[in-house]
Order: sequence, then structure tokens, then C-alpha cells
Amino acid sequence: MSRDQYTFTNPAELYSDISPEKQHMPEPGLDADLSPKADLGEESYRGTGRLKGRKALITGGDSGIGAATAIAFAREGADVALSYLPEEEEDASRIAGILREAGATVATLPGDLRDPDYCRSLVADAVSALGGLDILVNNGGKQIYQESLSDITDEQFDDTFKTNVYAMFWTTKAALPHLPAGSAIINTTSIQAYSPSDILVDYASTKATINAFTKGLAQQLAPKGIRVNAVAPGPIWTPLQPSDGQPQEKIDSFGEDTPLGRMGQPAELAPAYVFLASAESSYVIGETLNVNGGMPTP
Repeated sequence: MSRDQYTFTNPAELYSDISPEKQHMPEPGLDADLSPKADLGEESYRGTGRLKGRKALITGGDSGIGAATAIAFAREGADVALSYLPEEEEDASRIAGILREAGATVATLPGDLRDPDYCRSLVADAVSALGGLDILVNNGGKQIYQESLSDITDEQFDDTFKTNVYAMFWTTKAALPHLPAGSAIINTTSIQAYSPSDILVDYASTKATINAFTKGLAQQLAPKGIRVNAVAPGPIWTPLQPSDGQPQEKIDSFGEDTPLGRMGQPAELAPAYVFLASAESSYVIGETLNVNGGMPTP
């Protein structure tokens, strides 16, 4: 079945040949080790020049949703800086190669988003490597399930908020002086912000915070011509899930509770980020675009 974004297809049957499998990998998890492989749009995404000349920084850009977004951005004409953990170099190198094949200038900038100094230097290094910045995608995230609140350590709670919320704050604050009018900031939230799972209390709390941050900052920056929006994925097949993002016994039924009856693929998220980054969404500000297989949201 053809999977490019222009082919008429039944979304309930799309990716019917990719079923989740029980597997465990240590955090943070690698696309290289994921089975079955996620579709990042490597073979399918077709660009039309919507981001020609743009300069984007994507955190968590080595795998999953961030990698699919990076591929789409490059094929739409943007240059891209990728942020990722040093232990994710294998994934990042593969994605960087795909972006360069698309003609993009690429900067690979490894580091830990929990470190405020890294977040600030990340922006400076991206600006230097790309010659500016006009798209920021705050996508890097941490998700570790715990059956009970008593099992969430102070360290896990702190790491989850630093990775998902503080890094967004540090990176966005550092980027603002560099963003001209017309720029876009896109934050990755989640269905968990609206329908939190009992085993993801800390993660869900960060995602609700990201929604509020997005909507508040959007109002502040709109008069300056900088648009802030968010994308809220549902159950998407990425290394986040088998690296303790979900219990092993839930992996093989992952996504079955959506109206489409299946998990989503990162390639299905990329067009949402392209839309919010491009001038096509010039009147879209403070919006959370839900890509979740039909799960109801407020």
C-alpha cells in the first residue's frame, strides 16, 4: 500500500502490516533497535517547498516523531539542527544522512535537555550552524510508567519535568532573541494532557503544562508575529514505548483503544508539524492540533 501523504487511503487499514511487539530496551531507546521498525516517512514523505529557506531546531530529532518531522522539514526545503542524547548517536547519524540527501544543511548537537547550560548553548550553536533560526520544535521527552505514585521517585519526577517542561522553557527563552517575525514555535504535548493514564501521572502532568505554556506564550508573542502552537499525539510507535514508557504486557495491544483501532506512526505526525511551521497556518495561534486516531479531546 502506498503511504505518501497524497494517496487516497482508508486510515483504519493503513499500516495494518505493522503490529507492535513485546520488547524491552533500556532508556532512552533507539529506533535502530525497534521491532517492527517505525515509519518515519523515509520512503514516503514528498515535499513541495513549503519551508524553503527556513531554519529549524528540533529537540529529540534523532528518532520517532522528531525524526519524522526533521525528514519532512528537510524535504520541504528547511535546514535543520538536531538535538538528542549522546547515546542516541546511531539514530541521529542515520537521520542526518537522510536530511543531507534531501539537500539540507544539518547540524547534529548532542546533549542532555535536563541541563540548562546545554539548552542555551544548543540554541546558540544551531543559530551559528544554520545562519539563523525561525522554527523551534520542542519535542524531546521522557516517559517512564509507574503503577503507583509511591513508585515515582523524586529523581524521576524531577527528570521528567526537566526534560519535558524546563527544557522547553530554557530553549524557547534562549531562542526568542533570534526569532524574526514569521517564526514558529511548536511544542509536543500529548493525549495524556486530556486523558491521563493512571500509570503516567508525572508524564501526563508535564503534557498538560506544555498545553498551558503554549497557549499563554502564544498570546504574548502573537503581536510580534511569532506563532506558538502544539501538536498532541495519541499512541504513536516510537522507542519511547518499549523503553519503559509502557508496561510490556500492554505493548502488543498498543493503540487498539483508538477509534481507528491501531497505533499511529511518526510519519503520520510530520504533516501536522509542517503545517504549523509553514505560512499556511498564518492565522493559527495557540492551537493544539490533536493527531490521535480519533480519541476525543476538549
